[in-house]
Amino acid sequence: MALLGGLYQWCAAVVALVSIRSLWKWQERRQAEHQFALKHGCQPLRPWSAKWPLGLDLLVKVFRYAREMQILRFFLDVVEESGTTFEQNLLGARSVDTIDPKNIEAVLSTNFSDYSLGLRAPTFRPLLGSGIFTQDGEAWKHSRQLLRPQFASNRLQNFEQVKRCVENLIAAVPEDGQVDLQPLCFRLTFDTTMFLLFGDSVDAADWGQVAGQESDFAKAFNVAQEYLSHRGRLGPFYWVMGGKTFRDACSTCHRFVDGAVSKALEASKARSQATVGAAEDAKGGEHDKYVFVEALLEQTTDPQVIRDQCLNLLLAGRDTTGCCLQWAFRLLASHQQVLDKLRREIGQVSGLGMDASPPTMEDLRRMPYLGVVIKEVLRLYPSVPVNSREAVRLTTLPVGGGPDGKSPVLVRPGEGVGYSVYAMHRRKDIYGEDAHQFRPERWEGDRLKDVGWAYLPFNGGPRLCLGQEFALQEVAYTVARVVQVFPKLGLPPTAVPVEIGKERQSLTLVVASADGCVVSLK
Repeated sequence: MALLGGLYQWCAAVVALVSIRSLWKWQERRQAEHQFALKHGCQPLRPWSAKWPLGLDLLVKVFRYAREMQILRFFLDVVEESGTTFEQNLLGARSVDTIDPKNIEAVLSTNFSDYSLGLRAPTFRPLLGSGIFTQDGEAWKHSRQLLRPQFASNRLQNFEQVKRCVENLIAAVPEDGQVDLQPLCFRLTFDTTMFLLFGDSVDAADWGQVAGQESDFAKAFNVAQEYLSHRGRLGPFYWVMGGKTFRDACSTCHRFVDGAVSKALEASKARSQATVGAAEDAKGGEHDKYVFVEALLEQTTDPQVIRDQCLNLLLAGRDTTGCCLQWAFRLLASHQQVLDKLRREIGQVSGLGMDASPPTMEDLRRMPYLGVVIKEVLRLYPSVPVNSREAVRLTTLPVGGGPDGKSPVLVRPGEGVGYSVYAMHRRKDIYGEDAHQFRPERWEGDRLKDVGWAYLPFNGGPRLCLGQEFALQEVAYTVARVVQVFPKLGLPPTAVPVEIGKERQSLTLVVASADGCVVSLK
């Protein structure tokens, strides 16, 4: 008994010492944070509009909006009630939410090294593994270097592929002209992204078996992304959202990409063997184009690494651009005055009708109104509407603190900074009282010439989208060609116009219309 009593006292003493040490370290850390805040002039943040402890009322509200498929309206409501930068306390975890351009610039550019992607990697790993969309640090830099030559060296080939795919879209429009363009837009961007990944192997291989799975892949990809979006909203509790449906969707996506990679590599190998003995002066010829998957093979033969990289790029290429296209056609169909003006411009530059020559790259540069139409579409519906980062060291945000919201804000290591480009793009103090309306003319003249970080459809800073130029060209050509071929683009007679921002939206990692893009093309 005496021995047990002594052991108990020894354990109690150890626990007490550990507790005292932990308390001392906590106080020391708090003191350092206090001194840091004083040095940088930081002031307290305005709290968010939660009424219940731990923010449970807003957590309930966000899931209600999600069921109604209008979750982005939730972000607009919270910003309206809480301000442009505020402190969020959800389930005991503090973070900062902001739609202030100065703060977003600090996170994405000025203080880029102070932040990481946080929980994105473990949250998205079941589907995307390790690729450019989920990586930080040196791994991300390496992936970016692999992808850069694809957009820098293959501009003409990429454009020709877009033209072929757009003709396929036009051919798929039924004779009566009533069509849901959403799946056709996603198929278009799927095909062009596969070309970016695998080059001419897409055409050289017996691709039908793989391409025929695209609808199954698309369904699984969408289901998996829905789970990822819910996991992301759960923060450190992301692991709660899983189960068989999620695992099956991820497996379907993985099998599809594994099969596509296998077929593309077989075709690439056959093509290489066929070109043995070609003249040495063929440098710069057809077989010297940069192909992403072949460049990746020079780095690794690990099939999972190749699959992960391809899935990340499929997400970036298929989903973001596909969403932009379907929003563009929805908006044009319901805003005939904009469509009429755009049609006149296209007619003056390239002509109208099925027999008119398809627009060239030079033609697209001579269509300034087309450019502002696309810019306005991306303002109202940025493809990635909500994003976040996590502080890796003690740092600050430039504004949001104090009674007037103009003082710096302290951000501690491990705390998240969430930002909504969707909400920022609708700020009336930046874009005018009609910020919630589709009016491309707002971009004409000098009023928004220096809007800077208040407009971020392609992210910013070191992680600026590498495919921005390609995506804009793909959207511009598709819109111009469809409007050129079909003189009449509108809503079906039975369609009921929906107010912008109040339509049902499908928010995964991107934002799409939950009701498709049903239009009438004549």
